[in-house]
Amino acid sequence: MGNSKRIMRGLQDIRTLSGKVDQAFIPYKGYMKVSCLEMEKLRRGKERESAMQRVKNIDARFREIEAEKAALLQTLKERDCRNSDNAPGIQPKPTLRRSTGGFKFRY
Repeated sequence: MGNSKRIMRGLQDIRTLSGKVDQAFIPYKGYMKVSCLEMEKLRRGKERESAMQRVKNIDARFREIEAEKAALLQTLKERDCRNSDNAPGIQPKPTLRRSTGGFKFRY
């Protein structure tokens, strides 16, 4: 009997039934997965609505910018037409700024 080797077994060698039951057949876990999926669906729906509202706000701002730009360009065009009718070929002289040597503070 001196030649027989004893096999040392550890915690990993203990056999249990924990992995043998299929998780899909446990009803409460199935219902819990369904409820989690419904909650995620609701949350994603709210995120989608929020994103769509932000896109609508951005589109509205683009329209406002284009309208304001068109109005400004129209005003500039009208002003150029009036200036060119009054004095063709005469350009206004740029004004020169006089330097006063910086800022002066009084206390």
